[in-house]
Amino acid sequence: MHDVVVAGAGPVGLFLASELALSGCSVLVLERDQEPTPPLKALPLGLRGLNAGSAETFYRRGLLEATAKASGVDVEKVGAAPAAVEAPAPRELSHFAGMTLDAADIDTAALPFRLPGPAMEGFMTSLEAVAAVLSERASALGVEIVRGVPVTAVSQEDEGVVATAGGQQYRARWLVGCDGGRSAVRELAGFDFTGTEPLFTGYVAQVAFADPEQLPLGFNLTPNGMYLRTPLEGHLGMMDFDGGTFDRSQPLTRDHLQTVLRRISGTDVTLDEVRLASSFTDRAMQTTTYRKDRVLLAGDAAHIHSPLGGQGLNLGIGDAMNLGWKLAATVHGRAPEGLLDSYTSERHPVGAAVLDWSRAQVATMKPGPDAPALRRLVRDLMSTPDGATHVYRRTSGLFHHYDLGSEHPLVGRSAPDFRFDDGTRLGDLMHQGQGVALDFTADGALRGAAGGWAGRLRYASGSVRDGLGLAAVLVRPDGVVAWASDTPDRDAFEQAAAQWFATPES
Repeated sequence: MHDVVVAGAGPVGLFLASELALSGCSVLVLERDQEPTPPLKALPLGLRGLNAGSAETFYRRGLLEATAKASGVDVEKVGAAPAAVEAPAPRELSHFAGMTLDAADIDTAALPFRLPGPAMEGFMTSLEAVAAVLSERASALGVEIVRGVPVTAVSQEDEGVVATAGGQQYRARWLVGCDGGRSAVRELAGFDFTGTEPLFTGYVAQVAFADPEQLPLGFNLTPNGMYLRTPLEGHLGMMDFDGGTFDRSQPLTRDHLQTVLRRISGTDVTLDEVRLASSFTDRAMQTTTYRKDRVLLAGDAAHIHSPLGGQGLNLGIGDAMNLGWKLAATVHGRAPEGLLDSYTSERHPVGAAVLDWSRAQVATMKPGPDAPALRRLVRDLMSTPDGATHVYRRTSGLFHHYDLGSEHPLVGRSAPDFRFDDGTRLGDLMHQGQGVALDFTADGALRGAAGGWAGRLRYASGSVRDGLGLAAVLVRPDGVVAWASDTPDRDAFEQAAAQWFATPES
């Protein structure tokens, strides 16, 4: 029996499996596809954006350089200059409803607790590139991956779960569904899945244009919908506001795609060839809980929405980072009461906010007589410092806040990348998936207290380049600040550590 079976070998499933294995769990991944890199995951249709929050997550596990390299990105262009003292202004370009955010409009003074570090920006990648890096990582950590075995049955027992896949039964103490928007695990385990129905059918395709000069690059909003051309050869995206009726209802033929494109673009553009195509909708749904007894969900299995803004992959990576250490602690019998349930209470609101963000974009792009006026208003607001900063905060992935019951403004937020005078950074201390106790006092006031959690917490002390006026910080394995203080209060530290890592004796 494995500790955990993960259904789905996409980026979310592989990241979660790696997190669990890093913490000493035995993990089996079951994947329905036989091939590790289906064509839809490769460029151009597999094009995705890792936001700054996901880049930070990969950095904290020592995966940023490999992921950037696999994505064809110079990692030095992602991060801040090594000698930087202040965090640079954001360069990452987000968009809302196809309207591009100008990074120059962002008010950096309104972005608290930012320190310079290797992961300051997001970058473009592909599902293929991310999955390749994470597959290698999972295999190196001893994760077993079985491909070509779709999950067809799930049953729960007193001490575990049985997943039937490929005609074989697999037993584990826990099962996590990371098997995408049409999750078999979600359906078989009986999760409630609620939300809103679609307004459009979306298309992504790799085509050959007879006359590409008729279609400008970028997002193009028209009275009949939206089309997108990127610099990638033949890459085409479209949104047709048909109520989602065409999605997966008929074959995606050249004639159909050309008809839709001509109607949306208002041109007589000709498609010579369709090499690959897929459809989707803006159906926005979420499970009411991310856990049912010994079955949990993460990524698109827990929430689906339109790909506008590219937040789906990033939301799933955040789920995996939040869940991994909590489930591992539960497996090893050292989780404080309620720790695993905090996965739902922390991540469900984040998912709900992303679904609303997606719905708002669709409403702004929907054709109609009032649509141009609405878009002009949104564009004007995005051009103000407050508006631009709000959009950046919502899309960068750096500014989620979990309510952890503390009034300290840093608690519940992603930890700044504190840099010690010897060059060591917080991110360097997190590669093994442990929590970190940071002690900025001259005499190492918390050294003895932190020793009680050896194996679960790394302790680091010394002076830092910029401690933000703090004396000590406790960081969870997912990079979230669990406790922060301007005094080295040993009792308060021990209380916070016990809340998240149980008592040293347990």
